[in-house]
Amino acid sequence: MNYRHAFHAGNFADVVKHVVLARILAYLGRKDAAYRVIDTHAGAGLYDLTGDEARRTGEWEGGIGAVLRARFTPAVADLLAPWLDAVRAVNPPGADDATLAAELARYPGSPLIAQALIRAQDRLLLCETEPGVRAALEESIGRDVRAKVLATDGWQALNAYVPPKERRGVVLVDPPFEEPGEFHRLAQGLAEAHRRWSGGIYLLWYPIKDVRAVDAFRREIERAGIPKTLNIQFDLRSVRQADTMTGCGLIVVNPPFTLAEELRTVLGALAPVLATDGTGRVRLGWLTPER
Repeated sequence: MNYRHAFHAGNFADVVKHVVLARILAYLGRKDAAYRVIDTHAGAGLYDLTGDEARRTGEWEGGIGAVLRARFTPAVADLLAPWLDAVRAVNPPGADDATLAAELARYPGSPLIAQALIRAQDRLLLCETEPGVRAALEESIGRDVRAKVLATDGWQALNAYVPPKERRGVVLVDPPFEEPGEFHRLAQGLAEAHRRWSGGIYLLWYPIKDVRAVDAFRREIERAGIPKTLNIQFDLRSVRQADTMTGCGLIVVNPPFTLAEELRTVLGALAPVLATDGTGRVRLGWLTPER
């Protein structure tokens, strides 16, 4: 998968990933104890939706744009609020969501969403190796003493920075899937990191394109025997299209006890909004339950 995120920022996959991340961080913030967010493949942090890349694909219009135009029940709106507040914060203030959908100029990546949700006692560690992207990330994060940007390979970071001294937190692994064998590397990296820090929350994103590769990846995760591993699958349409990314998934290790029920509610509401066939499909299931 040839991947430059500026083309895809704010699309359906970003919506799903960032809603899940925001729900996890909202849960961690319920306790006063500090936590740490480690983003192994951080990217630029902030994306210009008026730029050439975003305009060429227009993917954000069917993602964050569609969400801003939609109406939700109060319960769903409450679940979406932490993520949507982070989106609103990087755009001109004062507009209602319908107006903002037409005028949306910027979309925050996971670093800025995490930055918006962490507290004074929490810490954010962002790994990005590409110099130009890292410079953009440093600019978007600004002089925030809670955050640190490192020129560290994301796969190495999985071992180098766990466990964090806070002993609470989440590791987000969202590789670009540009190289062969990324699924195996993702499963292997999770297993190694979990051996070092079994109590952490791990959030792994993956594309659904090559169904055989996805199935093999899930089986590898199951064979690792890591307890409390939740699989979330979001399909844009009920029938898959060969050689096209028609969905995405997330593996969550040690999810908050509230997460599965929250996601059934909020992703169920998002499915018809984001779907290309008017329905979409959400599936949640345990790859390995709690021992």
